[in-house]
Amino acid sequence: MTRKVVAAIVVAMFVLSSCVPQRKHQEALDRLSAAEKSRDSLKGLCVNYDAKQAELDKQIKECNSERDKLKVDTMGCGMRYRILTMQYDQLTANYELLLKQNKELMARQTSENTALVGRLNLTQEELFRKEDSLKKLDVSLKSQKRSLDSLNAILMKREMRVRELERALAAKDSAVLALQSKVKNALVGFEGKGLTVTQKNGKVYVSMDDKLMFATGSTAVQKEGVNALVALAKVLVANPDINIMVEGHTDNVPMKGSGEIKDNWDLSVMRATSVTKILIQNGVDPKRLTAAGRGEHFPIDPANTPEARAKNRRTEIILIPNLDDLFKVLEPTNK
Repeated sequence: MTRKVVAAIVVAMFVLSSCVPQRKHQEALDRLSAAEKSRDSLKGLCVNYDAKQAELDKQIKECNSERDKLKVDTMGCGMRYRILTMQYDQLTANYELLLKQNKELMARQTSENTALVGRLNLTQEELFRKEDSLKKLDVSLKSQKRSLDSLNAILMKREMRVRELERALAAKDSAVLALQSKVKNALVGFEGKGLTVTQKNGKVYVSMDDKLMFATGSTAVQKEGVNALVALAKVLVANPDINIMVEGHTDNVPMKGSGEIKDNWDLSVMRATSVTKILIQNGVDPKRLTAAGRGEHFPIDPANTPEARAKNRRTEIILIPNLDDLFKVLEPTNK
């Protein structure tokens, strides 16, 4: 009977003593859990601030380390609780130790939380400053975007003008090639007789040697030259948008005449005028024609030989396409 009473007393003491530590332990765990939640919340608020991230990560790592130590201690307590019947005398000392460690941990946690709150406040102020800076940057970016849109619109207009210019140039080149072909076809019977048709710099050049056009020292066009000019005039009349420059060229041998023709300038001008009048007589509008004398100053061959001088004595009829459409494209626009 006495043994049963003693056993009952022991069991009652065990139950009472075990309830109290478990409740306090749970409270400690609850406080720990609340501290962890507070820490996680603070961590979540600070995640976007790169300047403070390294320091916060270091603090969190230290907290995790302490938490892990506490978990180890808690597991040790659990194990000691399970073997309480065998180590009852040791339980009180271990519990006191655990309680002390828990108080120290809570004190450190409170201090750390206070420091984290202070750092969070500083971080929030920094966030506000960054938000203000971002707003100003956004205003600047919008202004730059408007400027860029305006520049893009200007570039698009310029690209359209460039394409118009390219189309106008292509049309001009096509017209020049077509004109060259028409002139060649009209003068095909005179090729090899001192007449050539070439295209250069967007113009068609009809070059006629003196042996086809003029006798030595004369300004009257010979019969074969007149025939060539009549054939050319037909093409020019059929293409009224072509301007015509008639240039007379001589060699470098000075004129010895004392009459109306005193020098190579006079000779080249009069020959160009004679050619111009024949074109006018065959239907070419005088407003399209310009006569000019070049004298000996634009030789084809600068060598001072009979062959070179014969090449330089020539009449050039330069056919120039009307560039009004091209000039319209090049005109500045205020649109």
